[in-house]
Amino acid sequence: MLYSEKVMEHFVNPRNMGAIEHADGVGEVGNARCGDIMRVYLKMQHETIKDVGFETYGCGSAIASSSMATEMIKGKPVSEALALTNKAVAEALDGLPAIKMHCSVLAEGAVKMAIKDYYDRNEMEYDASLFNAIDTDEESCKPHSSVRNR
Repeated sequence: MLYSEKVMEHFVNPRNMGAIEHADGVGEVGNARCGDIMRVYLKMQHETIKDVGFETYGCGSAIASSSMATEMIKGKPVSEALALTNKAVAEALDGLPAIKMHCSVLAEGAVKMAIKDYYDRNEMEYDASLFNAIDTDEESCKPHSSVRNR
């Protein structure tokens, strides 16, 4: 399995890694059976994502997808962050192997669940269709081997 230089860079040197204390929104998605679990933390300022952090348990593609997704939404208004797609994350990483595309799906889902949590905590109205369920069942998590440093 070949990974792009960007995937490897975000895996080895992830951006925005770590929890944010007193986060305004936290989203977690994943599948323990699959082995990839992502948590995204948001710190908001006037409907803009002032800071973002993540914790990911999973393979290199999961870490890289989380890192890239947080880079793509940091400093952006919520409306732009809600437009984030797994395909945009994968493209920004110069592609992911087909068997690893579920990692970008989980990254998108974690971002959206963190935004939903922010809305819920602040009793803000929102269109529920913006937060379609993220497919994390066993079928979306194909078996994969762990990433090894060589």
